[in-house]
Amino acid sequence: MRLDQDVRTLTAELVDIASESGQEKPLADAIERALAGLGHLTVDRDGANIVARTHLGLAQRVVVAGHLDTVPIAGNVPSRVEGDRLWGCGTTDMKSGVAVQLKLALLAEPNRDLTLVFYDCEEVEAARNGLARLVRDHPDWVRGDFAVLMEPTDGAIEGGCQGTVRAEVIATGVRAHSARSWLGVNAIHEAAEIMSRLRAHEPRQPVVDGLRYHEGLNAVLINGGHAGNVIPDECVVTVNYRFAPDRTEEEAQAYLAEVFDGFEVRIVDSAPGARPGLDNPIASAFAAIVGGTPQAKVAWTDVARFSALGVPAVNYGPGNPEVAHKRDEYVELAKIVEAERVMTSWLT
Repeated sequence: MRLDQDVRTLTAELVDIASESGQEKPLADAIERALAGLGHLTVDRDGANIVARTHLGLAQRVVVAGHLDTVPIAGNVPSRVEGDRLWGCGTTDMKSGVAVQLKLALLAEPNRDLTLVFYDCEEVEAARNGLARLVRDHPDWVRGDFAVLMEPTDGAIEGGCQGTVRAEVIATGVRAHSARSWLGVNAIHEAAEIMSRLRAHEPRQPVVDGLRYHEGLNAVLINGGHAGNVIPDECVVTVNYRFAPDRTEEEAQAYLAEVFDGFEVRIVDSAPGARPGLDNPIASAFAAIVGGTPQAKVAWTDVARFSALGVPAVNYGPGNPEVAHKRDEYVELAKIVEAERVMTSWLT
């Protein structure tokens, strides 16, 4: 892998190295080899996680991070170019962003010390997330004054991220034979009240640090029943609450308990949001280079992990989030070139 080739060609080469979650080693090996020849960087590795850093003694350190894994390939590798687009698995999410990161590795004298983080297993459960492992085991590798996560944003800045809570809301009843249903209480019928509250729910749209977020509270799974002749005594509705970063995890969980008062609520997964941090002087300078109007990140991303370290972070990348994970995933070639220009201008 040559880092001095055109960023569009480099993106295609990255796409053609399959790296579904848990299978990132060949791509990590190729990246490590490419970075090893750059004398101005120290390169550290933990599994399929690679961190490259300058040590110029500058006043500020910027972290630029991106994940190496993709969702499962759906007959869309190898990549292909048609017109002004590069098509293939991971083109938008997020190998075009990783290609820009790799081009930044060539900056021997950036205006801020630079940390490049390439990590695995972002597209799967949080327990396997490579950035989480780095934050836990090697926090000194990923600390900085500001971070840019190269998630697909279609070339705009998306500030912060929403938090997420997944909970099971349990409706209970009394089991009975379905031929004598009046002797029981049907838990599935009782769950209608849970659905009623979800249908009536009005999502908040708070403005946080100047950016408007849009919350969501939805049923995502439902499970109940034992057999075709049994009145069920339990029905479990799994809900997902995407909450704005003006609420903590604890506040979000308390809100769910309030919405579903009278039902048992079991929290099964939770992750905090992250405030935009655009009032940070480094963030302001970055926003000025990018141009346009920053938007809120109406999703959860790994900027929350940097926020937990006290590092303000934003999402910025060339990919289009609306085509991420699709069979016909693509990235506009001009957006990759523009992202390289923006990041290079900012860092020089």
